[in-house]
Amino acid sequence: MRLPWTPVSAPITTSGSAGSIAAEAPVALTARAPQVPAERLVAEMVPPPRFATVSFDNYIPDRDQPSQAEAVTVLRGFAGRLGSSAGTGKGGRRHWFRRAAKPAAPSGPRGVYLDGGYGVGKTHLLASLWHATPAAPERKAFGTFVELTNLVGALGFQQTVKTLSDHRLLCIDEFELDDPGDTVLVSTLLGKLVEAGVALAATSNTLPGKLGEGRFAAADFLREIQGLSAHFQPVRIDGEDYRHRGLPEAPAPHSDEVVTRAAKRTPGASLDAFPALLEHLSRVHPSRYGAMCDGVQAVCLTGVGPVPDQSTALRLVVLADRLYDREVPVLASGVPFDQLFSEEMLNGGYRKKYFRAISRLTALARDARQLAEA
Repeated sequence: MRLPWTPVSAPITTSGSAGSIAAEAPVALTARAPQVPAERLVAEMVPPPRFATVSFDNYIPDRDQPSQAEAVTVLRGFAGRLGSSAGTGKGGRRHWFRRAAKPAAPSGPRGVYLDGGYGVGKTHLLASLWHATPAAPERKAFGTFVELTNLVGALGFQQTVKTLSDHRLLCIDEFELDDPGDTVLVSTLLGKLVEAGVALAATSNTLPGKLGEGRFAAADFLREIQGLSAHFQPVRIDGEDYRHRGLPEAPAPHSDEVVTRAAKRTPGASLDAFPALLEHLSRVHPSRYGAMCDGVQAVCLTGVGPVPDQSTALRLVVLADRLYDREVPVLASGVPFDQLFSEEMLNGGYRKKYFRAISRLTALARDARQLAEA
């Protein structure tokens, strides 16, 4: 797929003449521990800034991959069938905790499931579906799988069901079930939403019936997976990762001095030692990582090295997702990003998450090259 919209960060200006130091010192992510109210978690369930203006029209299918054009056709039809039978409430105001009258549930699958490899444009298509669905923004929700589970943690299960049952569409990006607890939670939640007439759409790198393979062998886990897959019409999307197509390899890491100098002269930049940032992430709930990045125009990291354990690695994956959503360039010293995760991690049950993080951080490192050159 050829993507004319492939993001390139806007030129980042520096204050004063070349090499001058900005009056304001760089912020530190390690100094931020934001408190995020539940209302914000709900209100922010919209496509991230990177995908705020995407559409089916500016998704250009690769002629060598007919499944891409077929996916657009399927999703256009799906959006058209959803209609706009529900309003927004009095005065257009959003009622987060009000349950609307339950619409009649249609027969057949109540969702679409976009299956494909890394960087083939699944999120572009999912966000295009959100934009194309003829319903008010407050009647549609868009979030990653992790953000959805975080919402349940913030509101509680029953309140989440009531809140999302008022929607016409729920889009779930990066749908991955990495443990039996999340499997049961999300399967039950989506079942309740389907009963309420909510349409579902999701992306993943694995077909619904294959989720969980190679991770857990428990019969109950596999049974939950199969039940969940029945809600979706699988739509395959083939193609190569556009983030690496026709682009140079990830730039080599810079020196600590170059990274520090760039942080000091770049307005809105953050500067952190990588080991300290990893430790800080363990003290901040992943649902707050987005808020932690509020206002940050560039992330500068010194001393990047291999991630020590899987828990830390999974937190870093969430941070990488939030930075990628916000198109925040990342300038780093230390080891290249493709050396963050051990061979054991890359061959384990969470390997898709780790490869996604490498791909996204590599793209952000390319965006940050101008910081070192300024």
